[in-house]
Parts: sequence; C-alpha cells; structure tokens
Amino acid sequence: MDQSVRNQDNWQDKEQDQGQDNWQDNWNAYEAHAAQLERPFAGRYRSCRFDYQHPLRLQRRVPSRLRRVYPVSVAYTHWGQAGQPLILCVGGVANCAHRFHFLAAGLAASYQVVCMDWVGRGYSGWLADVSEYQLETYVEQLRQCLLHLGARRATLVGSSLGGTAAIVLAARHPELVSRLILNDTGPFIPAGRRRRRAETLARHYVFRNPADLLRKVGVSQRNDGPVQETVRLYTTHHQTRWSEDEDGRIYRYDPRAMLAYREDARHNVNVWPEWWRLRQPILATHGLESDALLAPTLRRMGQNPALTLMHVPHTGHTPVLDDPNHIAFIRDWLAGGQGLGREFTALPAPRQA
Repeated sequence: MDQSVRNQDNWQDKEQDQGQDNWQDNWNAYEAHAAQLERPFAGRYRSCRFDYQHPLRLQRRVPSRLRRVYPVSVAYTHWGQAGQPLILCVGGVANCAHRFHFLAAGLAASYQVVCMDWVGRGYSGWLADVSEYQLETYVEQLRQCLLHLGARRATLVGSSLGGTAAIVLAARHPELVSRLILNDTGPFIPAGRRRRRAETLARHYVFRNPADLLRKVGVSQRNDGPVQETVRLYTTHHQTRWSEDEDGRIYRYDPRAMLAYREDARHNVNVWPEWWRLRQPILATHGLESDALLAPTLRRMGQNPALTLMHVPHTGHTPVLDDPNHIAFIRDWLAGGQGLGREFTALPAPRQA
C-alpha cells in the first residue's frame, strides 16, 4: 500500500476561545458553544425537506385494512449551486445528516452536496409501524430523494447502513447512480458486530448535563478516529434534542427504529449478489481498526476492478471524513483519481500548534 500525505489548513485548529472551560457545566453554556461551532458553516447550506411516499409493498406486516400510501417529511441539507454534479450523503443507523457537513464544506465549491436524514432519524419524520424500518425502506427513500432532486445521475456516499442501501440502489437502478463512496462499508457485515452495536442503540438515554452527553457519545464514537472535540460536539448537538418531559437531552431518533435494527441485527448484512452487479466506479474507505469491514470481505471486494480502497489509520467503523487530507483524496478520486492507485493509505493532516 502506498502511503500518501496532503497538507491543508484545518479550520478546526483555528478555533478561537469560545468558553471551553465552562460549556460542560450547564445547558445554556452548551447551547451557546454549539452555536459558535455552526459559524464556519453559516450561510453555506440550506435546510430543505421533501415528502417521502411510503409505498404499500413495504407495509406487509401491517393489517391490510390499515395500509395506505402515506407521506413522511424527510429533512436534508443542500450545499453548492444548482447545475453542479450531485453527491448524496446518507449515514448509519443512528447518524444525523450534519455528520457529513465537514465533507460537504470541502466539496461544495465543485459539487451539489445533499446530506439526508433517514426516516426516523435526525430532523426527518417517523414511520407508522416499527416493521417498516427495514433496508428496503431506505433503498426506496434513496430512490425517491434522487428523483426529487432531479439529477440525471448522482454519486452516493454511504456510511454503514447508508452504504448498504447505496449498493442495493446502484445495482437495481444504475441509471440513477454514477459512482459510489462506501464509508467503511461493504457487501458483508457480520452479525456479531451488528448485535454489539444494537444493544447500545436500543437503550433509552437521558443526558442530564453536557459533560455526561459528551462522555457517553465520546465512548460510542471512539471508533471514529482521532476526531477533535469540536467535531464531536457539533455532531452530537444535532444528534440529540432537548426533552421537556425527561428534563435532559435525548437522541434525535424514533426508538422503534433502533428496536427494528436490534431485531435485524441477528443476521449478517449480505448483499453480495447486488455487489457483483455494480459497474460504477467505487471508492471504499476502510478504518484500519474496523470490526465491520473485515479483511476477507476486502479481499473479495477487490475482485471488482472498479474498486479503489482508501485505508484510514487509527480509525474503526466509521471515519467521520472531517480530516482535510481525507477530503482531498476524495476530491481527487471524484476528479478521476489519477495517481491514487487502486489501494492507498490516507494519513491525517498534521495538526497545527
């Protein structure tokens, strides 16, 4: 594997003193500090919505007399200018769209970047029945979002669950998908790893103070790599919301979606049949400490000549893709990838003193 390094400015290292000594003490200080972290993104994206129409064919476990096509409001953020090539980003089972804002900010000069919340997560609406939170729903949501955006073909960026849904959609509807970026995701994820994650997600947490929030979410994000506190705070702020009933912050998702994931996590993810149908160029990022994207899977994936593999050191499942070097390599791959080779290691950008 060739090792490559890019040196670029890291805006997170240029942050000014924003009251970091006291923001963990109370929620008012926490909100003020979180608002400061939004400033680098201010005015650079629009918050948008569209109505996802949940079809009858995905309501099979609902009594027939209660089935109907119904809309669910889906939230997404839109970066860049109309007419630019489209990139659609979707996250993992409990991610929010704002987790992709660091990547979107680095690509928006040349692309439209849309970051979407899954139904039942983030700022999107919830489904009517727990049984409807399934892979086929997420594939259909992806399809409807692309049609809503009106792009002829798009690049899909998917982390974990998002990557699985992207593989399936690209195999079934190649006319909609030009390229795939799979963030520590492949056609196979072992059930054991999924069960461990499911047991964490299917619990109800109430965060009584900001320090408790950052400590708990920090543990759950330890696989994300050497991520700065500013990045963790930004993503966790959008991943949680204030609950008057609970007198604390709670995760911004439908608990039934996590219960559905726990049920599904008894099984491996296995979309190898769809994988072998892919003809689009594929970039797969791989956290070198990942317990989801394993060496046997990577070797088998490598039989697809369209695959480029980017290893990310000191990182598990999944990289945040906030590092300037990682974003630069993705930008180069999108531009044609000359000089990258089929497999390389993307070292992090040096931190400024």
